[in-house]
Amino acid sequence: MKLLIDVGNTRIKLGWVRNGLRESQSLALGHHEIDRLSDWLEQLATRPSAAIGVNVAGPYIAEAIDEIFTTQVNIETEWVHSQPQAAGVRNAYDHQQLGADRWVSMLGLATQITPGDDTPLLLASFGTTTTIDTLEPTGSSETNTAAVFLGGLILPGPLLMTNSLATGTARLPVADSPAAAFPLHTHEAISSGIAAAQTGALLRQWREVLDRHGRAPRLFSSGGGWPLVESEMHRTVARAQADLGLAQQPIHWLPSPVLDGLAQLAVAA
Repeated sequence: MKLLIDVGNTRIKLGWVRNGLRESQSLALGHHEIDRLSDWLEQLATRPSAAIGVNVAGPYIAEAIDEIFTTQVNIETEWVHSQPQAAGVRNAYDHQQLGADRWVSMLGLATQITPGDDTPLLLASFGTTTTIDTLEPTGSSETNTAAVFLGGLILPGPLLMTNSLATGTARLPVADSPAAAFPLHTHEAISSGIAAAQTGALLRQWREVLDRHGRAPRLFSSGGGWPLVESEMHRTVARAQADLGLAQQPIHWLPSPVLDGLAQLAVAA
């Protein structure tokens, strides 16, 4: 059993892989809940032999996790960094500037490629930041490269946008309202504006991929901020597909693409 650790800006997600099998449900913790990690380790059916993870939250959290793992199960975590290529994915981004979580999520997204299908994949992850990244399958079985990460966007996540308006202005509230086409009160106006900004960024990349390949990408979403924009995303994407006479394609939810990518690295190792 190898442990999988995704340390994000606000949450820690944990899973495992053993003989190619995965956990049925990953564990999600706030940074302040790291003590619960000990209980989770005790409840594992098999003693882990290794741990692999990504960390974008700084050294303090990584050191705390390392201490728990070393003390309790006598293993050290292999903290992954972005690479030019791994697990069949070539990285076209400047890997020295690419966050490990974005890179590893592309390795996880690559597991969604259908053999023989070169339709691009686009992953929108709504966390503290929103990232919208594109993976281009090569359609070739003759090389070790199944796909190329083409890069993507970074923008403030839905909750960060909400909080910035509340803290950066004198009178605007922390909005909590469904999006509307013509908002009639301030909460609704803020929520609608944020959903529109997030959706507009996604549609921008969707159109760029469509223009590049002559076909629309398959869409995937992840992250804790997804419920804040989900309804508007589905509505606006469906309308864009209809306007262009394209088949209706849903947005597929991925619970933990980073853990999926870490599992690929763990199995390959």
